[in-house]
Amino acid sequence: MSDVLEFVDVHVRRGTNFLLSGLSLEVSEGQHWVVLGPNGAGKTTFLEIASGRMHPTSGRVRILGEQLGRVDVFELRPRIGYTSSALAARIPASETVTDIILTAAYGVLGRWTEEYDELDVERAHDLLAVFDVERFADRPFGSLSEGERKRVQIARSLMTDPELLLLDEPASGLDLGGREELLQALSEIISGRFAPTTIMVTHHVEEIPQGITHALLLKDGAAVAAGEVSSTLTAETLNRTFGTDIELTVEAGRYSARARS
Repeated sequence: MSDVLEFVDVHVRRGTNFLLSGLSLEVSEGQHWVVLGPNGAGKTTFLEIASGRMHPTSGRVRILGEQLGRVDVFELRPRIGYTSSALAARIPASETVTDIILTAAYGVLGRWTEEYDELDVERAHDLLAVFDVERFADRPFGSLSEGERKRVQIARSLMTDPELLLLDEPASGLDLGGREELLQALSEIISGRFAPTTIMVTHHVEEIPQGITHALLLKDGAAVAAGEVSSTLTAETLNRTFGTDIELTVEAGRYSARARS
């Protein structure tokens, strides 16, 4: 399998603080990763770099065979599906839901002078239907609830049939029913024959969809553990990552965790 993403001794420094510290990782085609860690662990920074929207202070990053810093990121970004709170904050509140999906084809936020054909419009509406937000097609993004915005962003991330799909806490802000519907949709996406390589960030093991193959656990910007999910995501590694004595259970490919009494 070819590498989709490669981090080699990556550091991100802001002032005297390191958001990432010596992170090395290889993500190969066909793998589906979950990234776990406490607040401030470096999870969103990791995704911002993986999406080509941030450069490291030092170290080497290759994305889809291209070295970051030596590639036109505007040509790279349409090959990457990405959703995050940082990206959502840059979406104009007045932008309609349909246009938010469509503009992913050009890797831009906010519709300007681009032209889209009927197939683009049909695909946008098909994706809105998959995530049950088609009824909001003509609504401005700023009028949606947090959960509705999450589903719109995920639909947008799939508009270009990406080779790499990056999801930053996609289930946050959803109620229990909405979360389970979303995780079912994500499970179907990543289990498909032509599924993109996927990296999903979450705080909670309960939000890991079925079909995840690998896990990265981050703490203080460094990897606690990384590898196949069955051997990497354990009570012991969660204890080291979160500093809490955790009991982990797995049933039918779904995880749950709680502090030991």
